[in-house]
Amino acid sequence: MKRVLKLGSAFIGVIIGAGFASGQEILQYFTSFGLFGTIGAILSTALFAYLGMVLMQLGSRMKTISHRDAIYKISGRLFGAIIDYIIIFTLFSVGVVMIAGAGANLSQQFDFPYFAGTTLMVLLVLVAGMTNINRFVTIIGSITPFLILIVIILSVYSVFTMDNSFTALNDLALKQRTSLPNWFISAINYVSFNIAVGASMALVMGGAEKDEKVAARGGLVGGLGIGILIVLSHLAIFSKIESVQGYDMPMLQLANQVSPYLGFFMAIVLFGMIFNTAASMFFSFGARFFKIGTTKFKTFLAIVLTIAYLLSFVGFTKLIEHFYPLIGYLGLFLTGALIIASVRMRKEDEVEKS
Repeated sequence: MKRVLKLGSAFIGVIIGAGFASGQEILQYFTSFGLFGTIGAILSTALFAYLGMVLMQLGSRMKTISHRDAIYKISGRLFGAIIDYIIIFTLFSVGVVMIAGAGANLSQQFDFPYFAGTTLMVLLVLVAGMTNINRFVTIIGSITPFLILIVIILSVYSVFTMDNSFTALNDLALKQRTSLPNWFISAINYVSFNIAVGASMALVMGGAEKDEKVAARGGLVGGLGIGILIVLSHLAIFSKIESVQGYDMPMLQLANQVSPYLGFFMAIVLFGMIFNTAASMFFSFGARFFKIGTTKFKTFLAIVLTIAYLLSFVGFTKLIEHFYPLIGYLGLFLTGALIIASVRMRKEDEVEKS
């Protein structure tokens, strides 16, 4: 059970980054659709649980050390190449957004210059990218429980101190800006986007676990955990939409409304979660091209981080608005391949038992 929870917690940590923990993703993908956004959040929970389980089990079965090998094996040469490039694009793009999120976080909470947060994040990711996989899983899994605790606190507070009726809140929520057409497509797009984001690292983490069942349960637990956090975060933002709308990081703003001390703590935890995703993105990106720990890998990582640092100055909110939905649609290729792979795995298991 300990290994299951460790993998589950690490999977949550890989998926949850600046966009989620700040509330910006939740606002655009779920809360902007009002009460129907709640149904979308529940749908996302089921999909995350299933796909998380499939990813981890695949990684364990194939003993994956890089997403490339696993993707080509389950998708074939041509389709695998398409998915491979989609993942490569996703890893780098989300990494850029995470660096931008670090700058926005420290700027909003502490009035630091934007470049201070982005510079600090780049340096931290550079160090994290040079650690081994077991150490990395420990790092990203250790911070996750703090975020879960804060989200629960904010959700309970928001729901029980709600000032407006559901009808009034729904009207306000529907006025929020989003680039998605409706709650159903938004829910599918969100899961697809995050699977594209977390697939590479999830496959590698699953590959480090020898027991397939443990890996699968870890993915299932992690997926359910992500879904529950989505529902809770959506309820928190929806209940206080009148006071958090217009902020780049609505969850951070909500925490400050509860208590300045909680806001301070939230900012620190949020920075940690940004680090989780940023490090995993660039770590996986570098592992796709060079063997981890080599001089070439370290040099490549440093160059990539420099480029990402410059691009991050486009701005956190703008990067999310333009990149995330696009990645979500592209990620449908990977989601389809995973569903097909899960069917094949079940057939293989049935053959072995007979």
